[in-house]
Formats: sequence, structure tokens, C-alpha cells
Amino acid sequence: MMRGRPKAKLVVSPSERATLERWTSRPKTAQALACRARIILLSAKGLTNRTVAQKLAVTPQMVGKWRARFIEKRLDGILDEPRPGRPRKVRDAEIERVIVRTLESTPRDATHWSVRSMAKASGITPTTVHRIWRAFSLQPHRTETFKLSKDPLFVEKVRDIVGLYLNPPEKAVVLCVDEKSQVQALDRTQPLLPMRPGQAERRTHDYVRHGTTSLFAALDVATGKVIGQCHRRHRAAEFRKFLDTIEANVPADLEVHLIADNYGTHKTASIRSWLAKRPRFHVHFTPTSASWINLVERFFATITAKQIRRGSFRSTRELEQAIKNYLTMHNEDSKPFIWTKTADEILNSIARFCMRTSGTGH
Repeated sequence: MMRGRPKAKLVVSPSERATLERWTSRPKTAQALACRARIILLSAKGLTNRTVAQKLAVTPQMVGKWRARFIEKRLDGILDEPRPGRPRKVRDAEIERVIVRTLESTPRDATHWSVRSMAKASGITPTTVHRIWRAFSLQPHRTETFKLSKDPLFVEKVRDIVGLYLNPPEKAVVLCVDEKSQVQALDRTQPLLPMRPGQAERRTHDYVRHGTTSLFAALDVATGKVIGQCHRRHRAAEFRKFLDTIEANVPADLEVHLIADNYGTHKTASIRSWLAKRPRFHVHFTPTSASWINLVERFFATITAKQIRRGSFRSTRELEQAIKNYLTMHNEDSKPFIWTKTADEILNSIARFCMRTSGTGH
């Protein structure tokens, strides 16, 4: 026997259903609004308030509240009602002027606007400028660099190298090869002051140079292991010695695909002769000005951050020993760097960037 008042029938139109489903799936939708949309969608299936509440881990009273509001006011009923508060003092026209001035001009005495200089020029408070910039994701103090490759075979090389990352050939090893040249053995002029509670590690700003070395590295894309070798000079002769080391470390029954940049030492007559005598070696050159596509650069960033940048070395030999120790520890617990973007995604991203910077829009 039914008890209580009968519920009003809840019917959702196709357009309302599309809006509700969009609210539930859009990443930036507020969680409260997404929950209300799910309540309405489940209620439209004829489920009871108690059943809907159990599925969404809310109370039946909450389900009944938003169900009733939707029936009364439709989609507007489940939106947040305006809350009382102090009215906004900054008009839309003032906000527009701040945004236009930020994007299209610079102050007379600087290359970019600061919060205080913009506030002074616009006649509003620094806090208001900060809120406007934050709302529109404007950061005049920040700058980034970019470099577009002019390689005429850029598309073909990207597809070739990304193909090796995502679909490596069978019975073959893919190695990303490069050199981290001119690694300096730096020692501080005074002893380092170690970190203490409430005080960061401190070191002198000046240093003494004790020579340089170059790290030749070959990163195995599949395993993350690195074949590394240090040389005091950075010539084709040293690169050829490193190729001998790679050959000694890769089983003879495997093909070897080397991904390398266009540095001159990689293309000398001696290197071409060495490769011609070893048909199992295949070289894939990266596009010019596109070092980001060589995964070994990511390893260089890691070893720089973990071992080199804050290290203190009293000789080149000490620096090279630190690098060898790091390579040993890295290979004991190596993990591969995972390439995620396809060639089409990369090329489409570059195309969009070129359209934005050229101002064509098409």
C-alpha cells in the first residue's frame, strides 16, 4: 500500500537532458551542480527518491528538494541562487580597459606591467588588478621561449621518430643518443653551510672552475637504461669511441636504431664509414631545432637536477666519478620515459600554434 503524498511526475525534454548530461561530464562544472544534474537524470527514469539517494550517496530529502525545484523552475531551479553581498564597484568597461591595456601596451619605464604600475595607470587598487588578471589568466611578469624548426623534412622526421617510440620494431633496440657537452666541475670558494631547521642550504655565489667533461649517453627507450661514457673532448673521434661502446653493449642479434641530432660530429666521413660497415645500425636524425623530440634530453635534465647542478667538484675526475656513480644507480632501478603523443597530435598542436602567432586564424 502506497503511503505519503504522490510525487509530481518529472519529465525531462531532450534539450534539458543534453544540458544536464553536459553538466555531469564537463570537467569544470561545480561538483554541487553536477550532483543535482545526476539527481534529475536518475529521477527522470522513474526511480524513487530513496533509490536515487542511495546511488548518489545523498539524503532522500536532498533528492526531493532538487526534484521539486526542477519541476517548478526547470533548469534554473537547480542553479545556485544569487547570494546577498556588496555590489561590484568595478564596471565592465573598467575591466575591459585593464585587459586591453595589459595586452596591447607597455608602461613607459618597463617592458611589462606590474600590479602596482597597472593600478596607478588605471586608477584602481592593486588588489582589483590582481583579481582581473587572475580571472583572465594574465601573467605579464612571465615569459616563455619557443623555437620552430625550419627543417624541410620536419613532418617526415617527426613521424619516423615518434613511430619508433610508439611502435618499436621487433628484434631491435631503439637508443636515443646525444652528448651533454661542457659539463663544468665547479667548486665553491668557501665551504657550504648545510640546511638547518628554518634555514635553507647556503653556498657562495662565486666558484672555481676545475675543467670540463662531456657526457655521451644512449638511452634505451624500452627499458630506460643508459649507456654512458665521459670524454674530455667533444669530437667525432670521441663519438666514434662511444659508438664502439654501444656496439659492445647491444647483443649482436639485435638491430640498432639510433636517434641523434644533426650535430656535425655525427655526420663526419669517419662516422659514416663506421656505420656503413655495420648494416644493423640505422640512424634517425631529429629535425633541426627540435631537440625536444630526443628522449635522452629528459635524462640529461634529470641528472643535471639530481647530481650536477648543486654538486661541488674539486676536479674533473671527481665530476666524472659522480656521473658514473649516478649512471650505475640509475640503471639498477631504471624506468622508461613514456612517450604519449602521436605524430598527428604533435603536428596539429604546432599548426595551431603557428596560426595563433601568425595572426591568420586559418
